[in-house]
Amino acid sequence: MRSVSGLRGIVGVDLVPALVTRYAAAFGAFLLERGGRAVALARDSRESGPAFAAAAASGLASAGADVLDLGMVPTPTAQLAVETMGLAGGIVVTASHNPVEWNALKFIGPGGRFLTRSEAEAFFALVDAGGPRPGGVAGAVHRDKDAVRRHLDRLLALSWLDLDAVRARRFRVALDCVRGAGATIMPALLEELRCEVRAIHLEPDGRFPREPEPIAEHLGELGELVRETKADVGIAVDPDVDRLAIVDEAGRPIGEDYTLAFAVRVVLAHRLGAVVTNLSTSLVVDDAAAAHGITVERAPVGEANVVERMVAQGAVIGGEGNGGVILPDVHLGRDAPVAATLALALLAARGEPVSAVVNSAPRYAIVKAKVGRPAGSLAVVYEALHGVLPGAAEDRQDGLRLAARDRWIHVRPSGTEPVVRIIAEAPTEAAARELVERGRAALGEAGN
Repeated sequence: MRSVSGLRGIVGVDLVPALVTRYAAAFGAFLLERGGRAVALARDSRESGPAFAAAAASGLASAGADVLDLGMVPTPTAQLAVETMGLAGGIVVTASHNPVEWNALKFIGPGGRFLTRSEAEAFFALVDAGGPRPGGVAGAVHRDKDAVRRHLDRLLALSWLDLDAVRARRFRVALDCVRGAGATIMPALLEELRCEVRAIHLEPDGRFPREPEPIAEHLGELGELVRETKADVGIAVDPDVDRLAIVDEAGRPIGEDYTLAFAVRVVLAHRLGAVVTNLSTSLVVDDAAAAHGITVERAPVGEANVVERMVAQGAVIGGEGNGGVILPDVHLGRDAPVAATLALALLAARGEPVSAVVNSAPRYAIVKAKVGRPAGSLAVVYEALHGVLPGAAEDRQDGLRLAARDRWIHVRPSGTEPVVRIIAEAPTEAAARELVERGRAALGEAGN
């Protein structure tokens, strides 16, 4: 699968080393054509990662790019390395939240941002044209073991954030790194913040003990750990550490959208400015921004799309409702260490438990579903949805989103799986499920 999110496939079926080498060589040439030569390379903990990283290094070098091999590090760490070291771009070998049988390549452009849609299209056109052919002088490969330390230093240097207040609280934190790359940074970050940490699944061997996406139904073990250790908060990251989910003091997952809502509250308390999120993010983020007089700007789903809109709006905070927080003061990418730090800063400032912070604002129920993508255009589906929310505002930036004051439905083709996603939110779960079922019905009609 190719999209603005990169190149993804099932290991040994869709994604093989020769294909990785081909795309990496094309990406090296793509960057060299734009005047750059040095390229970062990183991976998460997946068992296929070392072989694919070696294949990517070979491809990049064959195109004449110099490779800076960061090893196993979080995706945001690699993005920050590209930005701070002035590199031409980077490749991260990671399938992020996808199941263990998947792997992928994420392509980073200059400045540490993922390729925009137009840049991705230009790159894929180069691949499809059969180029480039290796020639000239091969690039060199160097190791860099300091990327995580630089990431931590950048985050902990935020002058406007009261990290001393966080340290003074000495939070008890339960941590789940799902045997991914989070083990390379999250324990060190929490130690710097003087937290008392109890952790599970720190071994970064890619043998995920649960489904790796940090959503509520996958966080039962973390909830048990919170209760057993009487932790103030539980946090879970995905394998490449760009998403973070929060579990409250009773061991209950509060929903990934609250990660961004918490970040918005703490950032806007220090500096007012634009807030950007995607079309599938909960209204809890709108409420967090509205408390400071800010209206949320919405972009198509996908980190690159959100970042592009954040740059255009000069946003002070943004992200996605899947637990991805983007803080431009650190770098323009989703970053779980940033999200964890901001969440702890909010808890320190409020002096309340997680559940009290959640209950201090309106609550909604959000229901997510996915179904097989029907053949042909989804235009028929979108037309069938028009009567679902009479008088609703319509947004066609990414599929179709219909929004009323306190509820919405968003139907869109996935960029990471061969499915159509249906997401709805309303004041009650029954109302949200009804919207989802209407979306299912529209898709069923399109498939007949």
